[in-house]
Amino acid sequence: MASVRSVHPYPSASGINNDRISYLGAKIPPEVEAMVKLVKDLDKDLFRKILKAVVGALEGNDCREAVKVIQQNTSLSEEQLSFIIAGAYTLLRVALRLPVSTLKQEVFKEDLKELRIPDEFIGDFSNIVYGSRRPVLEEAAMKQGIRLPTVEDLRWRVDVAISTSSLSRALQPSILMQMKLSNGESHRFEVSVAKFQELRYNVALLLKEMNDLEKKNILKIQD
Repeated sequence: MASVRSVHPYPSASGINNDRISYLGAKIPPEVEAMVKLVKDLDKDLFRKILKAVVGALEGNDCREAVKVIQQNTSLSEEQLSFIIAGAYTLLRVALRLPVSTLKQEVFKEDLKELRIPDEFIGDFSNIVYGSRRPVLEEAAMKQGIRLPTVEDLRWRVDVAISTSSLSRALQPSILMQMKLSNGESHRFEVSVAKFQELRYNVALLLKEMNDLEKKNILKIQD
């Protein structure tokens, strides 16, 4: 699957000047920026203990006791530890939401390097995102995530009102639609021909704009 990478620079607030946007977005989350500042001088063993607690949280486990033990055995303040945990959680959670085919491992490592994360820690992050436990983390993320119902069936027919209290609607065609959702709910609604044409036009316009955007020089397509 091809992935689109924009060539806009990283935000100056992060002290980064690169030719593309990080997988974290155009603006680096503040908790990630705070984490980066704190892990530069962090002991590797301590970092791995924190990362283990973060992975447990991503899997849906209660990690308060593990964090409490870490707090008791480190010189980090409660606030500093909270920043590191929040930053690592966001960094991993966003990466796990993206398919491996879209966010490739080398791109992920490059993004972390641009954030000034120490190389030894980049390897640990990468092993989590692309390691053997990824399916477990993805399944946990799906269970924890809020999902809206999807459309399972959509039926429609054209109707013409012969007898109506409104003369303006008499003999005017309309579209009756019935939509069935994945949660079992059904919804029926009526759409005028004018509104249906407006919807059709806007969808076609959106597709055209997306096609034009992909052709612009500010975008690159990576296989």
